[in-house]
Amino acid sequence: MKTKHVIDLESLSVSELMEIIELANEIRERPQDYAEVCRGKILATLFYEPSTRTQMSFKTAMLRLGGSIIGFDNPQNSSVAKGESLKDTITVVGGYADIIAIRHSLEGTAKAASLYSAAPVINAGDGGHLHPTQTLTDIVTLYNEKQTLDNMCIGLCGDLKNGRTVHSLIKTMSHFKGNSFVLISTPELSVPQYIKDIMNASGCRYSEVRSLAEAIPMLDVLYMTRIQRERFKSPEEYEQQKGVFVLDTEKMKLAKRDMKILHPLPRVDEITEEVDYDDRAKYFIQTVYGMYARMALIIKMLENADRKPMPRRFDTHNVRCSNPNCITHTEPYLPKIFRALGGDMLLCKYCEGRNLI
Repeated sequence: MKTKHVIDLESLSVSELMEIIELANEIRERPQDYAEVCRGKILATLFYEPSTRTQMSFKTAMLRLGGSIIGFDNPQNSSVAKGESLKDTITVVGGYADIIAIRHSLEGTAKAASLYSAAPVINAGDGGHLHPTQTLTDIVTLYNEKQTLDNMCIGLCGDLKNGRTVHSLIKTMSHFKGNSFVLISTPELSVPQYIKDIMNASGCRYSEVRSLAEAIPMLDVLYMTRIQRERFKSPEEYEQQKGVFVLDTEKMKLAKRDMKILHPLPRVDEITEEVDYDDRAKYFIQTVYGMYARMALIIKMLENADRKPMPRRFDTHNVRCSNPNCITHTEPYLPKIFRALGGDMLLCKYCEGRNLI
């Protein structure tokens, strides 16, 4: 792999993604051949935000590769509770570990961490922004269950505004030929504009609909997501959105016989338990594919890992990111780095928020 850090799967080419898929399948078929690959290596899991599957999947992946684990799953049990900056935490942990997986509630945190880490950094989810290893999980699942990553009609349903898994999946699947998207959400929870820009730039067809029953007959893949209580400003806003989209056996009667259902989990009430027994439901085996995907990613990242931190001088702008959930608002020492979009518009390199000059 050419990239040191995996903050966004955009840093990987399609051929590199396919190499990870192929390696994940090799590990799945012959796990004994990889049981000592990471002997003597240490993974640090820095989870500033609650997690079950992602955290356990990373830990299990490293243990099955023969490596060791350090880290925390509650920042209140670390020096973060004493006011330590992200920069200082990462600089120290990057000296202890060979590779770091970080999850945080603020968008752009993984990118910020990569600026100061001597060890490779994996984004394990940053706020409502991105979740690249969930997307690796998704594409390993799809490749095995559909035998292709091309020419599919993919429906994404639920919280498409805050769903970092949705954003990452659309970005990645737009690179494979012939894919189209059906975006199923309320107007308040539709995908951010920068995701629409990506689909437009890649020439992917997409439509926005408000009814799951209306959309389901045309789909090859249905990606369900929960309405994320933790992303809402108030309980009242959450209550207005929850339970709007529910996949049940009646809707499944409208679906193609070979449609596959994925879900990043956890689920709340958006898929009824009866659907679990439909052979098109793949969300539990999806979690197992995810472990193999992360095993493959860890191996690939450690193959050519160097121990040099990123350069610490950047071309900066005298602009404050307009996204209130961007990491730059709570870690003020971070360099203000943007990409010019043309005209008076800049794109924050941490969170991809749009900003006027």
